[in-house]
Amino acid sequence: MLSPERLERLRGQLDTGRRRLDTARSHTGRVATAAGAAMATAGLFTPEVTGESLLATVVATGAGLVFLPTRKATKFKETKVVTEHHDGMSVHTRREPTHQARTASVLYAAPGASLMAILVAERIVPGVHWGEALAVALWSAGTWWLRPGRAARHMLVPPLPPVEKTADVAVADQPAYDHPAAQWWAERAAVEGGAAPGTLLEDVERTGENAMRAVIRSVIPGEPVPDISVRRLSALMDVPEDLIAVGPVPGRGASVRLLTVGTADEALDARTMWATRIAPLAMPGATITEINFGRMTAAVDMTKEIDA
Repeated sequence: MLSPERLERLRGQLDTGRRRLDTARSHTGRVATAAGAAMATAGLFTPEVTGESLLATVVATGAGLVFLPTRKATKFKETKVVTEHHDGMSVHTRREPTHQARTASVLYAAPGASLMAILVAERIVPGVHWGEALAVALWSAGTWWLRPGRAARHMLVPPLPPVEKTADVAVADQPAYDHPAAQWWAERAAVEGGAAPGTLLEDVERTGENAMRAVIRSVIPGEPVPDISVRRLSALMDVPEDLIAVGPVPGRGASVRLLTVGTADEALDARTMWATRIAPLAMPGATITEINFGRMTAAVDMTKEIDA
């Protein structure tokens, strides 16, 4: 037994085959219309080709009616016929084409029948008459535009819906930035014509109330970070030039640069934090003498003594 995936794949292949067959029929109809217009036009000037043209039209129209799918489901109705005999009555079922099937057959045969009428008229009327030329022009334009044969087939077998077209160029996902400063940099500084085109801002770290440092990286691997104008960054960020610095990253190559903005605060170690921010408010005069770093469920990892 076929799996649902294989059934879906098979259904897709059948639909593709149906679309290709429908396209081939469409092209064949176009060729037949052009051939009919050519035969009718030639008949205006050369009546000798009328016989061959009539025969070709009859064959093409008859073949199309034979292969027209009028026997599709729901296109016929069953009628019970009662016949009386001398020895009793018999009942049998007769299948009759529905109105839709009849309409489709007439619609399909209309171009061929009208073309045959034009060819016969060209044979009967001597010379080139303007009415014949007008009839040929109307038949050619009407058949090409209305396409009765295609409409008749679609009346019996509705066409498949068109395949949804996808975009020719896939839209790249917008990169996710792990810091608002990196996103601001990408939108304002790294744009074409900006202060630092072709760069990314990474490892953003706040070093003070109004200070930060980050790594500027080239988006092209192996390429150096372009020369960045501190003056342009100052204007873009509205920060004094003397508070902005762009320099090398220790131990790294030219594909990255170190950006510092503002003046970093003093080292915020435990002693400084206690002496400048906690002790004056909570415990004036108190000092830290020892700090233990570790986990609640493990032994002490490291002991650090701080002189009073």
